[in-house]
Amino acid sequence: MQQQRMRPILDGSPLALLYERDALTIFTYIVRRVSVREDAEDILLEVFLAALEQETLADLHAEKQRAWLLRVAHNKVIDHLRYQQRRSIVPLETVSETLYAHEENEPDVLLLAQEEYAQLRSHVEQLPALQQEVIRLRFSAGLHYHEIARLLNKREGAVRVLLSRALGLLRTIYRRSREDRTV
Repeated sequence: MQQQRMRPILDGSPLALLYERDALTIFTYIVRRVSVREDAEDILLEVFLAALEQETLADLHAEKQRAWLLRVAHNKVIDHLRYQQRRSIVPLETVSETLYAHEENEPDVLLLAQEEYAQLRSHVEQLPALQQEVIRLRFSAGLHYHEIARLLNKREGAVRVLLSRALGLLRTIYRRSREDRTV
């Protein structure tokens, strides 16, 4: 991001100083997780708007302010990724060229895939909240174990165990679902 584009006109306010000090760090965090640069810039704006609304942020130590901003950025990125999953935008030209080019793009196959994704979402929602979060961070957001551990304030080994248990529970839920359909 161009430095002059990111820099506000400093008026000496606590938020302006906070932006000056931490915007590049927060933007780097966001842009590594969001594929479209404009979306990353929008999320950065949302983070600092949240900071503007948080009256007690100025009372915190610089390190805690940065941690708060990173947590808000993380939450905004997750919200963005969830929104992107529900909303798929494909240029019409791309669709018309490739719609029936391959068997996997035929309507009945696509419908089955959508049903499978809906079933997966339903099964994941049956998991405890922490396990849901670990699965989403690992598979939806594409984060590595050490990144998830840092975000959740857990050890990397604990995150691996959480994910393993979540996947085991998910397998059990799938088995039960299959058994219920055959009965």
